[in-house]
Amino acid sequence: MSRRKAAAARAQRRVGPPGARPGTERLETKRDGGWWVRSLTGSSSTKVYTCPGCLQPIRPATPHVVVWPEIKPLLSADALDERRHWHTDCWRRHA
Repeated sequence: MSRRKAAAARAQRRVGPPGARPGTERLETKRDGGWWVRSLTGSSSTKVYTCPGCLQPIRPATPHVVVWPEIKPLLSADALDERRHWHTDCWRRHA
C-alpha cells in the first residue's frame, strides 16, 4: 500500500460523529443500520447497565461499548436517550 493510501486509510478510521475527539468513536454497519460505537475501559463506569444483547448486568468497572444510531449526533438529546451499553462480546455477535 502506498504512503498516500495508508495515510488516507488512517484518516478515515479517525472519523467520528460531530463534536467527538478523533479516534474515540467508530462507525459500524449492522443489519439494522449504522451505529456509532465507543469503547469504554470501565474505569470511569460507576453504574450498573443492562446489556440489550443478553439482558445481563454490566457491572461497574467492566470494559464494554456504548452504541447509538448513526443518524443521531451524540450531542443531541435524542441520541443520549438512544445510547445503549453492551458487553463487547454481545455487540460483536449482534447481527
